[in-house]
Amino acid sequence: MKEFKYVITDPEGIHARPAGMLVKAVKEFACDIKIAKGGKAMNCKAIFGVMGLAAKKGDEVTLTFDGADEDAAYEAISKFMQENL
Repeated sequence: MKEFKYVITDPEGIHARPAGMLVKAVKEFACDIKIAKGGKAMNCKAIFGVMGLAAKKGDEVTLTFDGADEDAAYEAISKFMQENL
């Protein structure tokens, strides 16, 4: 299992548009990907789960990757977060 923490830098946080982009990006991988904030973990492949975290600018989220392609997913989603959130 791989994991990384990321502090949201987008002024509007994870709102609908970037949440949709994130879900689309993680669905390219077969491994389980979770996003968590404040002890609450959600399936990162479900837009309502991602938006349900209500992550704002300055919030720290933790993404975990578990499965066959976790290394590729970790690299791609780490890059996605830095470029978009």
